[in-house]
Amino acid sequence: MDYNKTLSFLYNQLPMYQRIGKAAYKANLNNTLALDKYFKHPHKKFKSIHVAGTNGKGSVSHMLSSVLQSAGYKVGLYTSPHLLDFRERIRINGEMIPENEVVDFVGNHKGIINELKPSFFEMTVAMAFECFARKGVDIAIIEVGLGGRLDSTNIIIPELSIITNIGYDHMTFLGDTLYKIAVEKAGIIKTRIPVIIGETQDNIKSIFINKAKEKITNITFADQKYTINYSLVTLKNQQAFNIEKDGKKIFEQLKTDLLGEYQKQNVITTICAIENLQSTGWKINNEDIICGFANISKKTGFAGRWQIIGYNPLIVCDTAHNVDGIKKITDQISNTSYKNLHIVFGMVDDKTIDPVLSMLPVKARYYFTKASVPRALNENVLAQNALKHNLKGLVFPDVKRAIIAARQNSDKRDMIFIGGSTFVVADALA
Repeated sequence: MDYNKTLSFLYNQLPMYQRIGKAAYKANLNNTLALDKYFKHPHKKFKSIHVAGTNGKGSVSHMLSSVLQSAGYKVGLYTSPHLLDFRERIRINGEMIPENEVVDFVGNHKGIINELKPSFFEMTVAMAFECFARKGVDIAIIEVGLGGRLDSTNIIIPELSIITNIGYDHMTFLGDTLYKIAVEKAGIIKTRIPVIIGETQDNIKSIFINKAKEKITNITFADQKYTINYSLVTLKNQQAFNIEKDGKKIFEQLKTDLLGEYQKQNVITTICAIENLQSTGWKINNEDIICGFANISKKTGFAGRWQIIGYNPLIVCDTAHNVDGIKKITDQISNTSYKNLHIVFGMVDDKTIDPVLSMLPVKARYYFTKASVPRALNENVLAQNALKHNLKGLVFPDVKRAIIAARQNSDKRDMIFIGGSTFVVADALA
């Protein structure tokens, strides 16, 4: 098989949550453990950091990867979902796994794939771990796919566990309360492995504290140690932060190429994680931190988070898709200068959409659309639900036509925002 035929096999033969939703979800680690045994436990052959959370886990993962690369380490990075190319999920020092290695992996191990019939995610985790072990990475940053306790990535014993925050998402699988969701994500906390919680949430922090006690490990709430009281966008289109630790300034004008204002919390979480790594012998100096934060997109290929893809009019896309994420996006839109606002918006059909729609600005022209995946919510259904929240606009059967219409209706002083789903952004970037 060539690369395209291999991808067709993976997409068509293996249940893929990003495409079909609930039917692909496996509520156990049976296949993961069987694959791990078949591949002779590759995750034991490299050090790792485990990153979970409702929002921000992708950003924190890429930030850590960039800083560790800047410090001279060979860094594996496993994230999901991808935007344009399957190989984005598995990177070493920012370089995607080569096409021939994907082809060889599937071809050489088709027997076990056909025998176990793993989910797409289970198979991809096995591919990543085998790649990182074979290539001899110094450390791999492993992003949780969904939840934590039953996620396929949760077989690793990392150097450090990170949980960014807890919000309402994937409630069909994780539970319909923050408490239940937090319990699932706390499942990545391991015995004597330190854990960092990015955001202190008073109503659920006891879950993490109690779990850390049970696992006899240290827990740190990043936002209780670090604060960012000042930020700005520089003339070179970077975001700059002043960071304090316990009230004392430790970084002045730390710059990053990520422009989302919501990255403040992720920066704090990452700085806290870096300090922990330094305390356990990882050689990372301030120059590495400065270089790493300034070049996250360049070093890791990170995309789709408050990404500016056009000017005159300003065109921004972001993959935020739940209430917490959309709230941060609408806050930043309100702080952005424009004449008229146009929003190209699509969602998936297995989420509760009204809480998200209630967060969106009424004073905007909407272009309701549907991404090119089976899970995408019908654009007409989305528009009908949006009307209940006084959101009005046109409907389009695909993202490309929605963006074309938005551009035609905009002048150079307007703003176009594209989002609502990772898959809408993927179609926009494509």
